[in-house]
Amino acid sequence: MSHGDGDHERYAHYVQKDKIMASALDGTPVVALCGKVWVPGRDPKKYPVCPMCKEIYESMGAGGDKDKGGKDNK
Repeated sequence: MSHGDGDHERYAHYVQKDKIMASALDGTPVVALCGKVWVPGRDPKKYPVCPMCKEIYESMGAGGDKDKGGKDNK
């Protein structure tokens, strides 16, 4: 029997690395870029990346967007 509310759980989400480490140590929930809040407990490599997290991440310039003014090599 399907509960119909599990699709949002089938993604790997982007979260700050230090928040993941803190959650692993003390079990506090983390907040993904898309706003999802949960306590990580599964291997994210087994799931596709959340499309909303990916879009937000790329818009932040982390995806190599040339319009975001990358670092200078001086």
